[in-house]
Amino acid sequence: MAVSPHEVTQLLQRWRNGDKAALDKLTPLVYDELHRLAHQYISRERPGHTLQTTALVNEAYVRLVEQKDVKWENRAHFFAVSAQVMRHILVDYARQHSSEKRGGFFQQVTLGDDLVVSPERTAELVALDEAMQALDEIHPRRSKVVELRYFGGLNNTEAAAVLKVSEATIQRDWRFAKAWLYRELQQ
Repeated sequence: MAVSPHEVTQLLQRWRNGDKAALDKLTPLVYDELHRLAHQYISRERPGHTLQTTALVNEAYVRLVEQKDVKWENRAHFFAVSAQVMRHILVDYARQHSSEKRGGFFQQVTLGDDLVVSPERTAELVALDEAMQALDEIHPRRSKVVELRYFGGLNNTEAAAVLKVSEATIQRDWRFAKAWLYRELQQ
């Protein structure tokens, strides 16, 4: 079922204004897209990656629904915030797993469509997050472009709409950020 961005934007705005029925209508409309975005990210992972797609989407959705102070502007804004939330979930999970390997707290987990850990990926994800934080300190917009493109799966047009810049600016920022992060991660 094709859903217009305008319809999603209207539902987001109604939800922002306190209409709980709008959230009920919005959920099935955005869930498939969230799942697709999470799958895009997870598919880049090695076998045995950190989270299953469904677990990542569910956790991201719960966190998004709990957001009280967000002034949802439109569909692109929603998915930009979704990208940021997914990134934080993945990094938090990687850090938690890393601390557990060093004797941190242990948590009982039921096996199923839940969490699968890749030790190699944990260190890479934490290093990427640290590099992203460093990039954000000196080039916040470029850091946001990486977050939207890499973690959120947005294309140049969607990222440009979220950041209110031209597609050419997104392309330049993307090239710069990839090169900067590559250099940072090689050190």
